[in-house]
Amino acid sequence: MATKAYRNQKTSRKSTHVANSLSNLPHLRIQGSARKSLGDVGFEEKHDTPTESPKEDIADKWRDIHGSSDWNNLLDPLNRLLRREIVKYGEFSQATYDAFDFDSLSEYCGSCKYNRHKLFEKLGLDKHGYNVSKYIYAMSHVEVPRWLEKSRVLENTWRKGSNWMGYVGVGDEKQSKRIGRGDIVMAWRGTVAPSEWYEDLQRKLNPIGPHGEAKVEHGFLSIYTSKSDATRYNKSSASEQVMDEVKRLVQFYKEKGEEVSLTIAGHSLGGALALLNAYEAASALPGLPISVISFGAPRVGNIAFRDELHQKGVKILRVVVKQDLVPRIPGIVLNEGLQRFDDITGSLEWVYHHVGAKLKVDVRSSPYLKQGCNLIGFHSVETYLHLVDGFHCSGSTFRSEARRDLALVNKACDMLVDELKIPHYWYQVANKGLERNGNGRWVKPKRDSEDIPSPIGEGNTLEPEMQNNLERLEALYGI
Repeated sequence: MATKAYRNQKTSRKSTHVANSLSNLPHLRIQGSARKSLGDVGFEEKHDTPTESPKEDIADKWRDIHGSSDWNNLLDPLNRLLRREIVKYGEFSQATYDAFDFDSLSEYCGSCKYNRHKLFEKLGLDKHGYNVSKYIYAMSHVEVPRWLEKSRVLENTWRKGSNWMGYVGVGDEKQSKRIGRGDIVMAWRGTVAPSEWYEDLQRKLNPIGPHGEAKVEHGFLSIYTSKSDATRYNKSSASEQVMDEVKRLVQFYKEKGEEVSLTIAGHSLGGALALLNAYEAASALPGLPISVISFGAPRVGNIAFRDELHQKGVKILRVVVKQDLVPRIPGIVLNEGLQRFDDITGSLEWVYHHVGAKLKVDVRSSPYLKQGCNLIGFHSVETYLHLVDGFHCSGSTFRSEARRDLALVNKACDMLVDELKIPHYWYQVANKGLERNGNGRWVKPKRDSEDIPSPIGEGNTLEPEMQNNLERLEALYGI
């Protein structure tokens, strides 16, 4: 026992050392080779152009764009209609960060800053023609990731143990006509920095599904399935919350006689949760077109998990930045690369496998991004969207007609070259949330009552159910 304890302690020290090393890497700068000057790529002219092209009708192409043929002949070169849809779902993923309260001194730390009716309007995403129908909350029974207990004011916090993890949205009537079906979207939030949860990975795989052959990383599964009666928002798990809403919306479209699809988007950890969500949805709703579009997602399960997702008809598109480390974990060594030895070892059930088609983009393709090593920048959603917007095909230069606003890249990192004069980490609340009160003192204001995540009386068990019913009526009929 003493020997085993020593080995565990030694392993933990190694993991801690690796995690600490990773956390220092984002600050490392390596001078790269000189690139084309910005004057050659027409940066100044971009200020006077729209940030996106007019939307086109894709009603007769939606199945291909949704992955019915696994995106064959659509990725390299990248189909322009598919590019716009990828960016749209990426912006839905980015919204889960932009609206999340990361302030550890806030009594609402871990919640969404806005109620669901205001979310897209506040973030400028109402242009996409979707409405949020339900917020999803998650917790975990394991110590992954550590940001689940980020708040420093737990005694007065809005919740005990739960965090806002994403939302379910649905296209409005105009959007449904444009894209050819009713589109249910689930957007999952991820972590901020990969070093926050690196140490907690590389552990055991847990079985999922009826046969027990498919296995997934235990920390991801815990976040997706954990619940506790001691919490307000996770008396039901994230799994139960999202599936209840998806089933309700699918039934709604079925009764209307309209086609419907489910698109699940997520970044980082959110990409892992998206796969678990897709696996469960495909099992519960056979025949429903389901696709996953993930950004910088880690490996989730073994080869049997991959195979069962394929058998269930789930279509998965992984967008990967070549320099991003997160898609390489867990399973840095024990991964799908070992398949070459299958004739000798057989299929290894404890080896991690990626799943789905891959769109690979490269930081070096953009003349607007800094050279060097910047883990946070490589992993940022906005970096991903910038590179997708500029990608034409492998080996080609950055698209000169790319329209996405360059300044967005530096919202939460320092990736843009200094010549652009865009401040790094610029996306924040004015004065970090402090406002002057009537006496001229700087104070942290209270949220508007409609944006407080827990307006319901703690002792009343009937009100939450009534509130959910009202929200569903509002979502479906606009009342």
